[in-house]
Amino acid sequence: MHGFKLLKEAHIPELNTTGRLFRHIKTGAQLLSLENEDENKVFGITFRTPPQDSTGIAHIMEHSVLCGSRKYPVKEPFVELMKGSLNTFLNAFTYPDKTCYPVASQNLQDFYNLIDVYLDAVFFPVISPYTFQQEAWHYELESSDKALEFKGVVYNEMKGNYSSPDNLIFEKSQQSLFPDNTYRFDSGGDPEHIPDLTYEQFKSFHEKYYHPSNAYIYFYGDDDPETRLRLLDEYLCQFEAEEVDSEVQVQPYLDRQDKLIFLHDSSESERANKEFITVNWLLPEVLEPTQLLSFVILAEILIGTPASPLRKALIDSGLGEDLTGTGLEPDLRQMFFSTGLKGVSPNYTAKVEKLILETLEKLAGEGIEPEAVAAAMNTVEFRLRENNSGNYPQGLLLMLRSLRSWLHNGDALAAIAFEQPLKVIKSQMERHEPVFEQLIKEYFLDNRHRSTVILRPDPEEGKRREKVEQERLMQARYGMSDEEIQQLVETTKELRRRQETPDLPEALASIPTLSLSDLNREINRIPIEVGEKKQATILYHPLFTNGILYLDVGLNLRVLPDDLLPYVPLFGRALLEMGTDKEDFVRLSQRIGRYTGGIRPTTFTSTNQDTAQATAWLFLRGKAVVPQTPELFKILQDVLLRVSLDNRERFLQIVLEEKASLVQQLIPLGHRIINRRLRSYFSSSDYAAEQMGGTSYLFFLRQLADSLERDWPAILAKLESVRNLLINRNGMILNATLDETNWQEVRTTCESLVEVLPAKPVTIMDWQPDAKLSSFGNLRFEGLTIPAQVNYVGKGADLYQLGYPYSGSLAVILNHVRTTWLWEKVRVQGGAYGVFCAFDHRSGVFTYLSYRDPGLLRTLEIYDQTGQFLHQLQLDEGEITRSIIGAIGEMDAYQLPDAKGYSSMLRYLTGDDDYKRQKRRDQIFATTLREFHAFGEVLDRMVNEAQVVVLGSEDSIGQLRSAQDGLVDVVKVL
Repeated sequence: MHGFKLLKEAHIPELNTTGRLFRHIKTGAQLLSLENEDENKVFGITFRTPPQDSTGIAHIMEHSVLCGSRKYPVKEPFVELMKGSLNTFLNAFTYPDKTCYPVASQNLQDFYNLIDVYLDAVFFPVISPYTFQQEAWHYELESSDKALEFKGVVYNEMKGNYSSPDNLIFEKSQQSLFPDNTYRFDSGGDPEHIPDLTYEQFKSFHEKYYHPSNAYIYFYGDDDPETRLRLLDEYLCQFEAEEVDSEVQVQPYLDRQDKLIFLHDSSESERANKEFITVNWLLPEVLEPTQLLSFVILAEILIGTPASPLRKALIDSGLGEDLTGTGLEPDLRQMFFSTGLKGVSPNYTAKVEKLILETLEKLAGEGIEPEAVAAAMNTVEFRLRENNSGNYPQGLLLMLRSLRSWLHNGDALAAIAFEQPLKVIKSQMERHEPVFEQLIKEYFLDNRHRSTVILRPDPEEGKRREKVEQERLMQARYGMSDEEIQQLVETTKELRRRQETPDLPEALASIPTLSLSDLNREINRIPIEVGEKKQATILYHPLFTNGILYLDVGLNLRVLPDDLLPYVPLFGRALLEMGTDKEDFVRLSQRIGRYTGGIRPTTFTSTNQDTAQATAWLFLRGKAVVPQTPELFKILQDVLLRVSLDNRERFLQIVLEEKASLVQQLIPLGHRIINRRLRSYFSSSDYAAEQMGGTSYLFFLRQLADSLERDWPAILAKLESVRNLLINRNGMILNATLDETNWQEVRTTCESLVEVLPAKPVTIMDWQPDAKLSSFGNLRFEGLTIPAQVNYVGKGADLYQLGYPYSGSLAVILNHVRTTWLWEKVRVQGGAYGVFCAFDHRSGVFTYLSYRDPGLLRTLEIYDQTGQFLHQLQLDEGEITRSIIGAIGEMDAYQLPDAKGYSSMLRYLTGDDDYKRQKRRDQIFATTLREFHAFGEVLDRMVNEAQVVVLGSEDSIGQLRSAQDGLVDVVKVL
């Protein structure tokens, strides 16, 4: 049918899905077609792309094929789709052995548009030398008297990646186990090797691997199955079959145990106690579903929760601050397991390795607690049945799961059908077979293919990398003749000219798009019922959840004085990780795992749209299948009323884990760190968020860890104060999402939880943003220093204070600014990996943010020129329409039932009702060029009335200080 031959068909009842596997007769391309009733349709095309070095060739190709194609000859079709599509997912990612190009949408025509652009991109990309220079690397020389530089989007992305010790230890741990096959290379690219890549190698890589004979194509959802085949055949029939040598070779098991030491960049203060160590084992291939699922469950048993025996042994040892390592890695041809500790004294790394082995020997010899096995079994089964993909489409998770086996000539359908493997393992458990003990013995203790990787901090490592880069640039410069230097200047100018030249209107018109008539003018409403019980608010959302109750228990943080705010995340974890007066935290954790789908703490802060006051909550977010909801409520009652806070050692472990986790976020999530810091200067709700999760929280954790031993009674008193103020049914909120029939069964139990909680008067506290900076004037600068090769540059202001009258049209304007001006100037021309701008319509705070940015001062200049860009902007109706479509797509982001219920509650708490949401939507549709120009005037006022926060190296912050005559507050973060 349409050039395809059906190879296999199966119904997968646990997914309510029919799967069909096809082969394209002419080219050999494979297609996995999953048919079900999910309106969030997913398409993906994947190629096996095993790298042969660490130049990042596969990663660079992933970027480059989305920079213009035969049918869509614009500079970046990917960006044009971001600007004007209703997509629910649009991205691409590079793995160590494959490159995936998935898209998703609920709108059928939009879905087909996305597919067409992506198919043309991967099969017929332009990938010119200028694309290579922009996305990979190039020498940049603006004039013959300037210094030579390396530039390139992937080059700077990976400089950021190599600045993160957590990313580095993951990469080195994998490579240590695969000395003989493609997994020994960094598919993302090592910045020291990326400039080794030539354009000729780059072109050859596409010609070899981006062919239908090497393609694994995937469809999922409720679209027409036959149309899938027809659309694909239109592209595939243009090719002939080829033999593509892309198979990943199996790494032979070796009878050796390697110990490898690597260095990572650090500050002087980190040197004493910041080593990372992992112990790593090579495991079998991923092709056998029951064995794979057994290893997934084993990983959950060993390290899945704070009470897991291997994780607990490591944390209890006091040898380090938190776990490191990937755990189980199931996405390569052969699995591997990696675990260890971070924050380890150099004298203790051998002890960590010994402890891991001794713990595994004890578990294999004495047996694993049945309660631990039961909890892990239930947790994994719940995840499989729920298939909760969070912000990702559910079909995308299934695609990636199928590829584990499919990519390596295994059964794609068997890889996603979990019922039979689960049944086999349950049967083994019923026969009391030592399944997991045997896995430990065979694949860990008796397996000599093992490595120990140590990552050692060295304040000179960053300087070494910088020296290597500068020496390479100097050698390149000295090796050039005057004519070659002048040619490089001209090449630099030509690349810049191409980057700055707008796409031709007829080229832009080739990008398929929807019309405004294809969009729903009405907002998506989420049903909500508001009730009350004993002064507590109970919200209920009647939605189909497949028999799962999603329950959020909210405690009002506005009753806390601001000096207690930093204790909130710790208290939230303590409720679930300290145990109660009748069971220790291990038993409590096992009970949660055995009878629920999990309970986790989270905080939420925002400005209330009606009152302009802060709203702030600590939530315990739980879920359970309906028959187990009584146990869920019993657990919640126990942790709220009976938690044992007086356990200094366990609390110290939580503090150290929190600190290590926050440090880990600084480099990969630096843009979020500076965004939170920026916003904290303007709104009390964002000030609270920074106290509970930003750099202020990191400084608090460091101080707390140092003072715990000598000041435990005082700290315990603070925790007791938090408990006494928060555990109060007056002002409490419960948020339930479930179908109506099951809600009638659960509601009484839910209300009974409220009745047993204490009732106390509620006094709302006043929080004020912290005036941390010296008053240098209306424009203020703060530099946060970390050992990194890239920067995160932010600038923000309260636009309401600057007189901006909010309109929903701003969503359209910012969509356009992000995908044109900022993208082109900061990413394309500046070489940053990412750049954003965001506005909070509740607080009025607007921020610019860049991500893994080689620049700093130039990026700030671009921010300040945004107003002028908007003044001069001329857009036709088509361009405005695309930005409107993109804004509506963001507003209508796809959500699973639990996310809908949670979002509805947050709207209720912030006064963001359906009337206001509909008004914003109407304003989006009514956007004209006039609103673009008017907002430019607002941004002009912001230039000198704002806060600047930069996260970067001391050298980068030094540049900022010099440019601002020293008027920069410098805070050493690491």
